[in-house]
Amino acid sequence: MVSREVYALTGGLAPLMPSIEVSQLKRRPPSDEKITWQWLPFTSSARKDDLQLYHWARVVNGVPPTGDYSFAKYNKSVDVIRYTDEEYEKYLTDPTWTKEETDQLFDFCERFDLRFIIIADRFPTSRTVEELKDRYYSVSRAILIARAPSPGEVAGHPLVKEPYNVSQETERKRALSMVLSQTKHQERKDAEVIAEAKRIAESRMAAQGVEEPDLPVTSDIGPENAEKAIGHGDTISPSNVHVPSAAVAPSTSILADNTSTLASLRMVNLKPKVPTKAVCAEHLELRKEILTLLNLQKQLQYKEAEGSSFRDGSYGDMPGTPKRSLRAADQDRTFVPDTISFGGERVGKREQKRKGPGRVAETPSSPAHKRPRKLKASDL
Repeated sequence: MVSREVYALTGGLAPLMPSIEVSQLKRRPPSDEKITWQWLPFTSSARKDDLQLYHWARVVNGVPPTGDYSFAKYNKSVDVIRYTDEEYEKYLTDPTWTKEETDQLFDFCERFDLRFIIIADRFPTSRTVEELKDRYYSVSRAILIARAPSPGEVAGHPLVKEPYNVSQETERKRALSMVLSQTKHQERKDAEVIAEAKRIAESRMAAQGVEEPDLPVTSDIGPENAEKAIGHGDTISPSNVHVPSAAVAPSTSILADNTSTLASLRMVNLKPKVPTKAVCAEHLELRKEILTLLNLQKQLQYKEAEGSSFRDGSYGDMPGTPKRSLRAADQDRTFVPDTISFGGERVGKREQKRKGPGRVAETPSSPAHKRPRKLKASDL
């Protein structure tokens, strides 16, 4: 490698010859060795027919190389379990397989090194790859268990620990074939559906997280807290504050509903463990139905709270808003919270501007012509 300083001296031009370390150079042989290449015969232990072939071999000082063929070590074969006639009659009988078919299957497995695609192509009868695998692995597993002194000694063997599941393999190949046979239009459509479902779930979670801190807690509302909200005027006195007993129940139900909604949204966000086409379609349909149900529940809660506020004659739209009893002198005019500071001192300052020194407040319009202002969640 060239250092940064040396490379900067070249002006950014690439060197004419690559710079490498001396240790990476090819070592030259000692001068006392004479190396030649000769066309020599050889045999390989990987072959059983003692076939003699020729290749170029490196000869040092006239001595040809000895030993086995260098590539014979890469010839790996599978140890196929064999069985006797007595073992077959005792452990391996199957009504769908004959002994001749089973013997031929094991011969092909040993010959083709468990390449079941080739075995299925060469097999004389019409057997699927899954049927050939199932027969081979079931026979090998039965022989291992029968020959072991105790089942615990072969419990860790791969053939015993993880038996071949033919139904799962068939279903896996069927699902893979369906995925590979999809058109580009179907792939885009599936991707759009999944993206839309993800977007809806994320928006629901975000909206739920924003709404949670704004929930009213009416369990702390009482005469003591009501006195803190009352200003210096005499429109409402602490003795006239009326807190209904049912004010806590709607808040509790709202909290419980929101808790169940959060649990439902977390359940919608789950992913199927086996994402086949049928499972994904059912999962998306279930998500759609759950989101529709959550929408309906939210609308129902809003309508119930609105209807409850109109039935009770209250001026707020929250079920936990305490009612206020008016004096007899205020029955003919609209309720104006001139002394209650729901939003800080803003209401008091507005009233001071409206009522200047020496001016008498005009009589407001009757309730029939003007609806009372609804409180928002941010005012609480």
